[in-house]
Amino acid sequence: MNEKKYFTEYSYVLKDDGTFPNSELPVLLYKNVLDIPHVFPALYIENLFKENNWKNSWKAGIFEYHHYHSITHEVIGCFKGSATLQLGGENGVSITVERGDVLIIPAGVAHKNLGKENDLNCVGAYPDGRDYDMNYGKAGERPHTDFNIKEVPLPDRDPVLGLKGGLNVYWKKNNT
Repeated sequence: MNEKKYFTEYSYVLKDDGTFPNSELPVLLYKNVLDIPHVFPALYIENLFKENNWKNSWKAGIFEYHHYHSITHEVIGCFKGSATLQLGGENGVSITVERGDVLIIPAGVAHKNLGKENDLNCVGAYPDGRDYDMNYGKAGERPHTDFNIKEVPLPDRDPVLGLKGGLNVYWKKNNT
């Protein structure tokens, strides 16, 4: 299984906005990185992630409300459709993701689909197959979630690029 040789890589650092903790680690967007087959596209993505130790996968759309995970990072690989996502809360950035794109979201970063949940079909997974929690920016979540986020280890490899490039370059211990 190979990623495409040429793709565009974007990074977004989203600071704490008082509601959502977000992260010093950048969100990474790999545009058009996946060479998705016509047959079993979700399985292709799931297997690629699994080869790089990102497991506990799911297949669905992306929720239409702000949420974040405090006990794990998340990767999302898109195999059908497109959507505009808002990252970082109400004052965050909006990005478009579509078939062939991969989005790597650090623990604490809020994300939301600005369209319909199933406008985009994707596979999500977590480093080391970690479990995930759901947080919504509600009163009382913090400071507990802030503590959780600080305890989340850096993944040992990028979900697409393995040991070469990607989060291995962008995510360093001194970012946390």
